[in-house]
Amino acid sequence: MPEQISVAVIGAGMAGRSHAAAYRMAGSVSGPGLPQIRLAAIADANVALAEDGARRYGYEKALPSWEAVAEDPSIDAVSIVVGNALHRPIAEALVAAGKHVLCEKPLAGSMEDAQAMVALEKQGKVVTAVGYCYRRSPAIAAIRDHIRNNELGELTTLHARYWCDYACDARGPLSWRFKGGMGSGALGDIGAHIIDQGEYLCGPIASVSGGNVSIQIAKRPLPLGAVVGHGSAPVSSEMGEVENEDTATFTARFQSGLAATFSVSRTAFGMPNGLGFDIYGTGGRCSFDFHRPAEYEIDDAQPEARTRGLRRVIVGPQMPYFRNGYPMEAPGVGIGNQEQFNYQARAFLDQIAGVADPLPPNATFADGLRSMEIIEAVVQSSQNGGAEVAINPPASDAASASAGTATVPAPPA
Repeated sequence: MPEQISVAVIGAGMAGRSHAAAYRMAGSVSGPGLPQIRLAAIADANVALAEDGARRYGYEKALPSWEAVAEDPSIDAVSIVVGNALHRPIAEALVAAGKHVLCEKPLAGSMEDAQAMVALEKQGKVVTAVGYCYRRSPAIAAIRDHIRNNELGELTTLHARYWCDYACDARGPLSWRFKGGMGSGALGDIGAHIIDQGEYLCGPIASVSGGNVSIQIAKRPLPLGAVVGHGSAPVSSEMGEVENEDTATFTARFQSGLAATFSVSRTAFGMPNGLGFDIYGTGGRCSFDFHRPAEYEIDDAQPEARTRGLRRVIVGPQMPYFRNGYPMEAPGVGIGNQEQFNYQARAFLDQIAGVADPLPPNATFADGLRSMEIIEAVVQSSQNGGAEVAINPPASDAASASAGTATVPAPPA
C-alpha cells in the first residue's frame, strides 16, 4: 500500500466540485486502511474557477490546463470532469503518465473514442473507472438487495425515467452540452445514468425498440462567456443550432424477459433532478424518486394480510453505504447527492490502495462503453421507425458482475 495518494480533478465546474469535495471526505467514510490523501490540484482553463475550487476544497494549487496535471509526476489519481469530447485525449495522456483515472459519464464523445478508452483499460496498467454515482445511493442499493434476494419475485416490469428542467429556458446559452449528434444530448447526459441503473438493478438489456428522440428548442443564443454546469451566461443576439436531443423515449427487453420503458428529458419543467423508477415483480414492487433521496417505497408479499400494502422505508444504518459512511448514523437524518460522490471516490481510492475490506468497485470503462452502445441502439431505432435493435451481451461475466448485470442472484454491492 502506498504511504500517500495524491489526487487532482480536471474540471472545476458543477460535477468537478462534487469530485473535489468527495476526495476531501473519502477518508471519513467506510472503514480504515486508506493512506494519507493529498489534495494536489484542481485544473481548469477557467483559472478563476479552478482557483475558487482549490480554495473551497483545500487543494494545494490551481492549474490552467489538464496537460499540467498529466505532466506533474507527484499526482497519482485524477478525475476527468470536462466536456465529453476531451475524455479520450486526457485519459490517454494520464494513463501514459501512470496515473489512475476516474472519468465522468458518458465515457466519451464518440463510440470510436469510447472503444479506444476500453482498449486502454485492457492494458491493466492503472485503475480506471466511470462515475455512475447513483450506484452509491443507499436506497437504490437496498432495492437491489431486495431484487437479488428474490423478495420481489420474478421481475415483470420496469418504468425508469430521468426528467430534468435545466434546458427549459430557450434563452439558455448554446454550451457544449447542446453540440454533437443525436444520442449525445439528454441520452448521453442523464440517460446514461438511468440506463446504467436499469442494468445495475435488473440485469442485461437484450434489445431496445420504439426509439423516439426529439428537440424541443431548436436554436439557442451563443454565449459571450464561460458557461459553468447548467448555469446561465451572457449571450449574444446570434443564434446557433441545437444538435442533439432534448427528450428521448424507448422500450427495452431484458435478457430475463423483463419489459421496460425508459424516458429522459432535459426540458421537463419543474423537475430539477427527477431520476426515478418503479419496478414490479410477481411478489412485490419498489419505487424510488431522487427528489426524496432518503427513502423508497416497497410493497411485498407479507405473510400477514393486515401488513400488506405500500410502505415507505426511511434510509438509515440498515442500508448499504450508510453505516460507517454518514456522520450521524441514525435513520431519518437525510442523505443527498454529495454522499454518493464520497462513496464513489472512496471506492476508487480503495482500488488504488488495495484496501483489505474495500467498497464495491466502480463501473469500468467497459461498462461506460456498454451504456453508449445502448444509447446508439436507441438512436438507430428512432432513425428506423422504432424498429427493434438487438444489444450484444456483456463482453464477459466479469464485466457483467461489475455492472451489476448478473442474470442470477449475486452478493449485494
